[in-house]
Amino acid sequence: MRHVFTDLAALRAQGFDTIIDVRSPSEYAEDHVPGAVSMPVLSDAERAHVGTIYVQDSPFKARKIGAALVARNAARHIEEHLMGFDGGWRPLVYCWRGGQRSGSFASILNQIGWRAEVLDGGYRTWRRHVSGSLYDAVLPYRFVRLAGLTGTAKTEVLGRVAALGCQVVDLEALANHRGSILGDVMGRQPAQKGFESALIAALSGFDPARPVLVEAESPRIGTLRLPPALWVVMRAAPRITLEASVGARARYLAGVYADLMADVSGLARRLGGLRGFVGHATVDEWLALVQAGEAETLATQLIELHYDKAYGRLRLDDETAVLARIDAGDLGEAAQAAAARAVMAHLI
Repeated sequence: MRHVFTDLAALRAQGFDTIIDVRSPSEYAEDHVPGAVSMPVLSDAERAHVGTIYVQDSPFKARKIGAALVARNAARHIEEHLMGFDGGWRPLVYCWRGGQRSGSFASILNQIGWRAEVLDGGYRTWRRHVSGSLYDAVLPYRFVRLAGLTGTAKTEVLGRVAALGCQVVDLEALANHRGSILGDVMGRQPAQKGFESALIAALSGFDPARPVLVEAESPRIGTLRLPPALWVVMRAAPRITLEASVGARARYLAGVYADLMADVSGLARRLGGLRGFVGHATVDEWLALVQAGEAETLATQLIELHYDKAYGRLRLDDETAVLARIDAGDLGEAAQAAAARAVMAHLI
């Protein structure tokens, strides 16, 4: 049986116990249907090998070799991952376009007695849905931006607002980047397609009648681009702005930078990227502060000489309405909680 995809909410409502991606590991790593688990029936090397035989030798020979590899890998997945499921288990299987790889694996599962279905059109169907939603359509949500200078604990306040029950999208978490020159402390970013799939998954199920809070961002977060449909609504969205003193922000950032300060060479590399903006002498002074472990002084100088100036340039043409300006105090735990409650009051 083939499942026809319409949207993510409808897919979830179908009640499949497991969504299985049988594409190669590199295909899965770039992007996949949210919640899918990887059970490749061809490795990257095997897929390339079969493809080469198909083009250079014989399609029939390639299918024979491919079938043997698929059967062998399917048996391994059954032995290693699926033995614990009873007869009522109901998986959805997909490959790139809903063809031979997913059809072969689903057929084996059905022969065992499980009620496996194949996603019609495979991953391409999912990708068309994502692309259509984020590049061609208008997002049906009313966004509000949480704005504020660097170091006003926007990310933490955003999380607290979500915990209070508001609709929130944490773009920096989805992008695995904190959105500044030092923002790559979170590890490797996802591929652009993976970021977009995560965004659709985050929005899925939201009530269009209620506002969605999102942190004010530039068009890029690290190496990733905000998709056009999102950027259009964000540029027009009203703002709630968090405010705090330079001293409070520097103390907050010093805590955020604790791990960075321990990685002297990594921090030096990141700060080196600012030489063209603030000059060699300033960066050399910052590197001396790193060596001395002066995190708060470093944070103060970054705020005054780089962050606030960059933020000001980005906001020069921002004429959207400001719903509220909220004093975030000393940016400690209690102050963050109070700021979150104040933000929520303007979202109801």
